[in-house]
Amino acid sequence: MGGTRVKAAFRPELRLPALERYEGGGLEPDGDYDGLEFREADFAGQDGGGARFMDCALTGCALDGTRLSRARVLDSVLAGVRGVGTDLAGATLRDVELTDARLGGTQLHGAALERVLVRGGKIDFLNLRSARLQDVVFEGCVLVEPDFGGARLERVEFVDCALKGVDLSGATLKDVDLRGVASLEIARGVDRLSGAVIGTAQLLDLAPVLAGELGIRVED
Repeated sequence: MGGTRVKAAFRPELRLPALERYEGGGLEPDGDYDGLEFREADFAGQDGGGARFMDCALTGCALDGTRLSRARVLDSVLAGVRGVGTDLAGATLRDVELTDARLGGTQLHGAALERVLVRGGKIDFLNLRSARLQDVVFEGCVLVEPDFGGARLERVEFVDCALKGVDLSGATLKDVDLRGVASLEIARGVDRLSGAVIGTAQLLDLAPVLAGELGIRVED
């Protein structure tokens, strides 16, 4: 496995302009937000479906039940956002940094993620079913029961992450690097790992699941 080559993910290169503090009210469906800083805003339960965020920074915002389906988040930073049930189904995230998030039940099914860095934080029950991830890096974060069912992952890296109860059912992997995972637990879809590269530590983590998949009984 030492000779295995995997293409590295392209990380986002963000250079935000001078931002204007957002002083408006709540989010609006199909709203257009450009060059704005949202700081400690409470967007719980609001509807920003189809909105566009360009060159924006969202810092410490509450996103509980926030509807952002089909939203476009471009060249933007999300830092310390938190919330349960945030709806980003069918959204587009391109050149985005998500740092130190505390999220649960986030809906990103059918979404498109390109040049996205997820650093730090913890995300529980992340729904990425049928999503497309290209040039995405998960770094130093904890993902609990993420669902990649039917998703396509290309040039995706997991660095110093804990992955618990991962579902890869029907997923397609190409140039996916799992060698830097600190803890790897695959609940379903271990047969979809073709196209990924793992290290010895990950192989040991996966040994019981692989044995079960191959019908091998392991007894002391």
